[in-house]
Amino acid sequence: MKKFTIVLATFFAFMLPMVSVAQIYDPVQWSFSTESLGNNEYNVIFKAQIENGWHVYSQHIADGGPIPTSFVFNEDNSYQRIGEVTESNAIVLHDPVFDMELRFFEKEAIFTQKVKVLGKEPVAVKGELEYMVCNDGQCLPPTAVEFDINLTTVSAADSDAKGGDSLLGMILQAILWGLAALLTPCVFPMIPMTVSFFLHGSENKAAGRFKAIMYFVFIVLLYTLPIAVIIMVTWLFGGDSVTGDIFNWLSTHWLPNIIFFLVFMVFAASFFGAFEIVLPSSLVNKSDSNSEKKGLAGVFFMALTLVLVSFACTGPIVGTVLIKSTSGEFWTPILTMFCYACTFALPFALFALFPSMLKNLPKSGGWLNTVKVILGFIEVALGFKFLSVADQTYHWHLLDREVYLGIWIVCFAMLGFYLLGKIRFKNDDPVEHIGVGRLILSIITFTFVVYMVPGMWGAPLKALSGYLPPQQTLDFDLKRINQENADKVIEYIQQNVKAVPAGTQQNESKPTAELCETPRFNDIFHLPHGLKGYFDYEQALACAKAQNKPLYVDFTGHGCVNCREMEANVWSDPRVLQMLRDDFIIVALYVDDKTKLPEDEWVVGGDGKMKKTIGRKYADFQITKFGTNAQPYYCLMGHNGELLHEPRAYNLDKDGFVQFLKEGLENFKNGVSVRNINE
Repeated sequence: MKKFTIVLATFFAFMLPMVSVAQIYDPVQWSFSTESLGNNEYNVIFKAQIENGWHVYSQHIADGGPIPTSFVFNEDNSYQRIGEVTESNAIVLHDPVFDMELRFFEKEAIFTQKVKVLGKEPVAVKGELEYMVCNDGQCLPPTAVEFDINLTTVSAADSDAKGGDSLLGMILQAILWGLAALLTPCVFPMIPMTVSFFLHGSENKAAGRFKAIMYFVFIVLLYTLPIAVIIMVTWLFGGDSVTGDIFNWLSTHWLPNIIFFLVFMVFAASFFGAFEIVLPSSLVNKSDSNSEKKGLAGVFFMALTLVLVSFACTGPIVGTVLIKSTSGEFWTPILTMFCYACTFALPFALFALFPSMLKNLPKSGGWLNTVKVILGFIEVALGFKFLSVADQTYHWHLLDREVYLGIWIVCFAMLGFYLLGKIRFKNDDPVEHIGVGRLILSIITFTFVVYMVPGMWGAPLKALSGYLPPQQTLDFDLKRINQENADKVIEYIQQNVKAVPAGTQQNESKPTAELCETPRFNDIFHLPHGLKGYFDYEQALACAKAQNKPLYVDFTGHGCVNCREMEANVWSDPRVLQMLRDDFIIVALYVDDKTKLPEDEWVVGGDGKMKKTIGRKYADFQITKFGTNAQPYYCLMGHNGELLHEPRAYNLDKDGFVQFLKEGLENFKNGVSVRNINE
């Protein structure tokens, strides 16, 4: 009787809106958005805001239950749907009326459809969704909502294969460096000069405001335009591969890395007071004299004077911003430099607009030299990163993890003592007592030192994973040493213990499958977390076929910061480690390694040039087969070149990575693929 009453109430609830249009009510509001994934792929997001007390049903409702949410997409050859519509976590409860478990959403529901744009023109995803909304007392009739969602295509070079968090992180760092540059002794004294110039040269308020705005624009252009021109020229004449090759050379070749290292050490010595770095006075004086001209020409030369005079302090900061962003991406270096320049130029523009603000600034003094010395310590620490990249790429073994960590620990410990006034440099004022600011900075610095110390004995230091040499280069890694010793014991037992006599009970536990043969290049490459795998694609493919397992292809690099972060934060997840160890054949392909291949293994790349090193061979393999040159880049593949899942780039979502592996493994077992790289 109760079930009949509920069904009858539901019937009247359906009929009620038909009786009176004035009473039509919908407690659900839909919104649509898109998320670029790079490589012309997008997530189309359908978001439902649900009023309190109401709920919307999932797509996954068994027959005989309430009407599920469903999506119908119009046929369109301009894009391809990848997989089915996914949905956010639903509430699952047993419903006594339908006598089944029902999945539904309260307050908010998010549905996502992944698509790939096939052409070059902007396209639109069109269709209709249907849903049913209920509360504890009634259900409204199913409602259909049409959607028309525009997409904008992006090229592989434009995509941020490192992920939004990475780009955002670089932008935030660029902004912080821009703020730090303002406090350097070369820059801070330029503020009164700026105010004086605009007070003297403004005929009226409107003209003064216009010149102040143009002053900001000129400073930004003088920092951003040169790097943009270099990138544009290389891209126009050589395409994505040439631009990527240049950045790859800058970030991994020993020559630029040694030069960057030496430059940072020279600037650090200058910051410590060993000598002053200044540009030729004739160049600065000529620019300064031209700033006396009237009109925009004078404003431009005033901006040029600022950039030139501040170079002695901002040069290494600009280098840091650029080098951190030059990983083969077309727009990333330009965008990060633009953000740095805007941050750096904004205060000058504000003081040009409102000269009276100058009186609120602190006076120049010893505190500026303190800032300079602090930057010097930071320059030393960052400078060794360039030497470390060259060391890893060419396998010099000069800066293994414990040596690198030792340098950082000593460097930041000395910074802490400097902040406490225990160390003084040439241009420092005597420190009779420390203020609250110095005390807080010293606490932060020493806390950072304490955090790094356990890393000398194998602690992963995940927060620094992108800046440190790989874990496997650590001689003091006790966990790895114990694992290696255990492996040696097992290998000895397997080789020397006689077969168990017939009738003897054996241990039925199945050991983890071993590799088919000794990996090539295992003397120079190692996988993290004790994983075993290959570093040669053909060798790994042969083993995958022999063991009937899918391939896990890891496009990585010695100088890849985000690769180390993924290994430290995502690969370390027990679920990921278990699947990588048991269900896949791993092959790590280093795109920046300089080891020369035997002549019979040289290959002609997609650009017609001979690839003679491991790095060039696999960098070309990634570009020609997958259309991208950014790392990390993870591909799940079958035995005939078929991709089992769309590749995954930098993304620290552990649950998403587990799902990526599970879906790829399931597709391998079912013979399903998304495309073939050989076609």
